[in-house]
Amino acid sequence: MSVVKDVTEKAKQVQRDYAGESDRPLAGYVGAMGVYGALVGGLTLLGRALGARLPGRFGAGDTVLLGAATFKASRLLAKDAVTSPLRAPFTRYEEPAGEDELNESVPGKGHAEHAVGELVSCPFCLNVWVGTGLAAGLVIAPRPTRLVATVLTAVGVADALHLLYDAGKKLAAG
Repeated sequence: MSVVKDVTEKAKQVQRDYAGESDRPLAGYVGAMGVYGALVGGLTLLGRALGARLPGRFGAGDTVLLGAATFKASRLLAKDAVTSPLRAPFTRYEEPAGEDELNESVPGKGHAEHAVGELVSCPFCLNVWVGTGLAAGLVIAPRPTRLVATVLTAVGVADALHLLYDAGKKLAAG
């Protein structure tokens, strides 16, 4: 039993040494990494159970498609007003942030809640999760994954065109 106590005390000391006066949710981050590892393990087991095989290589077209789809899905999940109900248990609305996006803060509640709040409100953080899911989808269910990735990419391109159009109108008027 003293081993558990020693490890717990060492973890608390690492937390104090690392964070100083700040309240950094290291335990929450460890939990998030554990969930991510379990997700990757589960996807690997699912792929094996379904007899999926990794391709010899991923082509440039699939890589670009997944990159664009990952970008759009991550921004949609982390910043879009319509998806704010998914983030609401872990974040607080602050203000609009441009074209149908929101700025949200992450309250300093428990370590797990804070870490999840940072994850779900950060498109850069979500990239790893979304990209992993889409890449696994290409191996396990390539046709539906390419459909989803194509739709997300098309929406991202349309968003960019809307922004360019609006910028052109402002430039012409000014």
